[in-house]
Amino acid sequence: MTTVLLTGFEPFAGDPANPSGDAVRAVAASWSGPETLVTEVLPVTFAGAADRIRELIAAHAPDVVIATGLAGGRGAVGVERVAINLQDARIPDNAGAQPVDEPSVPGAPAAIFATLPVKAIAAAVRAAGIPAEVSHTAGTFVCNHVMYTALDAVPDGIRAGFIHVPWGTGQGPGGQPELPLADIVRALEIAVSVASTPGPDLARPAGALH
Repeated sequence: MTTVLLTGFEPFAGDPANPSGDAVRAVAASWSGPETLVTEVLPVTFAGAADRIRELIAAHAPDVVIATGLAGGRGAVGVERVAINLQDARIPDNAGAQPVDEPSVPGAPAAIFATLPVKAIAAAVRAAGIPAEVSHTAGTFVCNHVMYTALDAVPDGIRAGFIHVPWGTGQGPGGQPELPLADIVRALEIAVSVASTPGPDLARPAGALH
């Protein structure tokens, strides 16, 4: 049986909610398989989140790892294609740490590509009527740090990556784009299903000009 590790994040930067954590809790509450689902809401701290994702991978030996986080300002679910080995925090994390120009994993490659079928996930989410895209930047904050750490931690052949989600309806400050939380939950359920299905990723364009 396939074991999937699905994580979200707690609120940060003074926000009252984080739709990634809310959605992961909702997926867990209604999950009926067939995959074995392990879920956790991670702290928005560089040290704590990285340590915890490594602990979860070591403890559960998942076949699939999907970490999720908030990308305020985006209007679509973003399936991340690449993590960079860089911590460059525009704001402090929830523990007050603000690393600048530090590697996520010292001595490791400058970047690692997701091993999830990113194009297939984005296409399946769009087919369900939910806006989705392949993204080529996971930022340089804790989301990217967790994505890079997870990809560094999993053994060869394990599918792992990161999905950014917009604000849930009623959560976005200053008129930022939002999606109903139910759509975010459905997108994550689809991602779990697609990532758990063997086979190659789609061979179709998903590039970007900027």
